[in-house]
Amino acid sequence: MEDQKKQYWYIFYDDKLLLQKRGEGFAIPFEEEAPLPVARMLPVTMPDGTEAMAASLDAPLDETEQFRLVGLRASFDCLERSFYDQAGKAYELLYWDKHSRYCPVCGTPTIQQGPIMKKCPKCGNEIFPSVSPAILVLIRKENSVLLVHARNFKGSFHGLVAGFLETGETLEECVRREVREETGLTIRNITYFGNQPWPYPSNLMVGFMADYAGGKIKLQEEELSTAAFFTRDHLPELPQKLSLARRMIDAWLEETDPNKP
Repeated sequence: MEDQKKQYWYIFYDDKLLLQKRGEGFAIPFEEEAPLPVARMLPVTMPDGTEAMAASLDAPLDETEQFRLVGLRASFDCLERSFYDQAGKAYELLYWDKHSRYCPVCGTPTIQQGPIMKKCPKCGNEIFPSVSPAILVLIRKENSVLLVHARNFKGSFHGLVAGFLETGETLEECVRREVREETGLTIRNITYFGNQPWPYPSNLMVGFMADYAGGKIKLQEEELSTAAFFTRDHLPELPQKLSLARRMIDAWLEETDPNKP
């Protein structure tokens, strides 16, 4: 019998990731078998071709000398970026697995047919992991940038105008609509910046830069608590480094650096 190879185990309880203590730091368990009893396992092929396992625990785990459960978002501060990104994919697949156990067409229990496909044995409906696109937009006005505090933000930090893509919209149409609805402003010169998987629980954040065109700030109060233009010398608390929003703000700061040759 061929020896079983070691692989990375991305194990979750709800949205908390199991980390193994290694010296002064933490790591993803790298074992032949799950280091703890798990309730569900799914093989995962990462974007770089790495084969790993995603798994879930039935119950929370008290911290031990060897293991600790850490929120997926907080794990960014404990892991190398590549492992944080892979943990995000593992979590998205576990979330899909949990929410696709029954056919949405006829209610029959589904059958796993491949790593990312389930099929209904009764009506033949096929279910793949879904990704919800959302936009971020950084709005420039002379030497300032629009930053907002959304009511769903945990903490006092300010980020960028954001919102989900609606059916029948282009990404640029979504940018204009979200800015208009949330702040009352109009914008111009919309340009693509970049994108980022956002596994909370299964989004793709797509970032754009734009220039202020007109209007006075009028908040959509059910979405935002504050919004204002800030100069680089008077910035509020910013999003964490893990986010695309922070990368966009940092790019704007680099652009407007007075010491830049």
